Amino acid sequence: MIRPHPSPNFGDRRGQRVDLVVLHYTVLDCAGARERLCDPVAEVSAHYLIDRDGSVLSLVDEGARAWHAGAGSWGGAGDVNSRSLGIELVNSGAEPFAEPQMQALEGLLRDVLDRHGLTARAVIGHSDMTPDRKSDPGPRFDWRRLAAQGLAVWPDLSAIPDPSAARGGEGVSDGMAGFLADLAAFGYPDSAPETLLTAFRLRFRPWACGPLDDTDRALAAGLRRIAVDGGAGDA
Repeated sequence: MIRPHPSPNFGDRRGQRVDLVVLHYTVLDCAGARERLCDPVAEVSAHYLIDRDGSVLSLVDEGARAWHAGAGSWGGAGDVNSRSLGIELVNSGAEPFAEPQMQALEGLLRDVLDRHGLTARAVIGHSDMTPDRKSDPGPRFDWRRLAAQGLAVWPDLSAIPDPSAARGGEGVSDGMAGFLADLAAFGYPDSAPETLLTAFRLRFRPWACGPLDDTDRALAAGLRRIAVDGGAGDA
């Protein structure tokens, strides 16, 4: 059940329609997050706030522009606030997301994607669109779980040639330049190569470290395929 808790922090969508859903973590507990997201002085907000117990607060009407994304871009376009819904998840950024919370998020996403006619590609993290400043929803968020339900995307490596056997072969770009081109095709904004590698791994390989490797390249090629084919990847 979604309970209303209106925030004064919103504006007009400036003629844009919703084509993205951006996921965040709060760092603060629910009470602290609710207070900040409704504080006119803070000038931040989101459309929804989901607590660890699965309770959902509606802070800003979906027809209005919440102030959650800040500077950044996705798919070559900025002003993400005007074309997105923001969902805040109560989490410190270093802990697993609670099961009731994930179930509530999944139910909300199904409803949102259906009502706005969006695909799984529309669901991104704050760190995806602002890789140089943000890390939420963080390394403990289970993106693959969402993808298995058609609520996010995950690259299908089975459809991509083994880069170690066919370096630069069809479907796998060679080197950092190809990796960055694949990320850009999926939607990632322009940023320093190391910054983009970190943001990419935060979502798809949070345990990985070191320089760009074949697995990174193969996963990025899978994202390009999703962008070209319009699918959700390996569900």
